[in-house]
Amino acid sequence: MRLREAFFRWLLPAAFVLPLWLVLGGIVFGAGWGMLWVLFIAVPSVFLGQLLLTLLTRSRASVRAERAVSWWDVAGFTLWHGLTIAVGFFIDGAFGWLLAAAILVGIGLVWLQLWQLWNEAKGSGIRIRETIAWSAAPGQTSPTASTREPEVIVVRESDPRD
Repeated sequence: MRLREAFFRWLLPAAFVLPLWLVLGGIVFGAGWGMLWVLFIAVPSVFLGQLLLTLLTRSRASVRAERAVSWWDVAGFTLWHGLTIAVGFFIDGAFGWLLAAAILVGIGLVWLQLWQLWNEAKGSGIRIRETIAWSAAPGQTSPTASTREPEVIVVRESDPRD
């Protein structure tokens, strides 16, 4: 449970730390002209992607209630963050493969979050429909807003000297 809670707390800082790592890695490991790619494509993509994934993850009721992500989230974020960190080393011969893997895992992680959100939301919609069907008994009509008379409350002041 502690690991899942740690990932919950890590999601938002990761949106800032991972792009920063790509910039620092490009400087330290000599990305050369690749720094243009890092500054204009990689940093915004990782930043916005992580914010989107954080939003999707934290929008699930179970994550908000437990303040911990699921084990699927732990596995997906570990893989994606690991690949993003590996891309920041700019390893000759492996850079393209690591980048492609990071992009594919990032897209897969978005779908994983959407799938988990859908599965959690699916059950709540059924309960709402059951509640609506139960509250409106068949054969009974409820008065509409136009046929009901508005409720009027009259407050009369009294003189305190009376």
